[in-house]
Amino acid sequence: MRGRPPVQPVSTRRRSPYRGYVYVLPAFAVYLTFAVLPALHTAYLSLFDWDGITLGDWVGLGNYREILQDSVLRRSVFNALVLVVFFSFVPIVLGLTMAGLLGRYRRPGMGAYRFLFMLPQVVPLVAVGVTWRWLYGDDGLVNQAFRVVGLDGVTRAWLGDFGAALIAVGLVGTWVLSGLCMMLFLSGVQKVDPSLYEAARIDGAGPVREFVSVTLPHLRGEVAVALTVTTVAALASFDIVYVTTNGGPGEQTTVPGLLVYRLAFSEGEVGLAAALAVVLGCVILAIVYLVNRLSRSQS
Repeated sequence: MRGRPPVQPVSTRRRSPYRGYVYVLPAFAVYLTFAVLPALHTAYLSLFDWDGITLGDWVGLGNYREILQDSVLRRSVFNALVLVVFFSFVPIVLGLTMAGLLGRYRRPGMGAYRFLFMLPQVVPLVAVGVTWRWLYGDDGLVNQAFRVVGLDGVTRAWLGDFGAALIAVGLVGTWVLSGLCMMLFLSGVQKVDPSLYEAARIDGAGPVREFVSVTLPHLRGEVAVALTVTTVAALASFDIVYVTTNGGPGEQTTVPGLLVYRLAFSEGEVGLAAALAVVLGCVILAIVYLVNRLSRSQS
C-alpha cells in the first residue's frame, strides 16, 4: 500500500503593511469630507471680516482679539463653564449614587426604574426644552409645588429671573444627563467580580466603604467617558438654551453655541462666529485630551 505523499506547507504571501488602511478608507473619506474639511474651512473663515454674502476683508487674528475683548463673548464662555457643573459634575455624582444603590439592592421593577431615568435620552432636546419652559412658568408645576408646601415667597418666573435663569437651565441639563451617567456606571458595575464584594463584607465594610473601595476603582473608564460626553454637551449646548431662554434674560444664559448661531445668521458676523466656533472647538478638544490623559495615568 502506497503511503500518502508528504503534505507540503502552504506558502504564504507577504501581506502589505498598508492593507488594513484600505478597509478604513471609506470611513476616513466620509470623516474627511464632513468633519475635517469643514473644520479647516471654518478656521479659514475666522480670519476674515465677512457677512456671508459680499467679499470678506482679511483681518488675520482680529476676530480672536475681539473675542477676548468683547464682554458678551467672555460672558458666554463663563456661562458655558457654569453649565459644566450642572451638565457634568452633578449628573456624574447622581449617576454614581444611583448605580451604587441599584447595583447593591436589586428589587423587582428595577427595569422600569432604569427606563424612567433613561427616558430623557430618547426624547428630543427641543421637546425637553418646551416641557421645562412650561414647568418653570409662573403657573407651572415648579411654582405650584412651592405653593402647596407654603413657600409662596420662593416662586418666580425662573427662566426670566436674572439670578436663577442660568441655574434653572443647568438643572434641565442635570435631568437630561443623569440617566446616561447612571446607565454607563451600571454597565461598569456588572463587570465587577462579585467575590470582591463578598470579601469586603467579610472584612466588615459597610455600603459606603464597599462602594468606595470596590465599585469606584472599577468605574474609572466609565467615569472618564461620562465626563467627556457631559462636558462636551455643556460646552456645545444650544438646543435647551435656545428653546427655554434664547440667551435671556439679558445675556444671563447666553452660551457660545447660541452666540455662534446669532452672529452667523442674525447679525451677519460670519468671520467672528467662525472664530468663536474655533475657540470653542479647541477648548473642547483640550478638555477631552486632558480627561483621557488623566484616566490613562490612573488606570
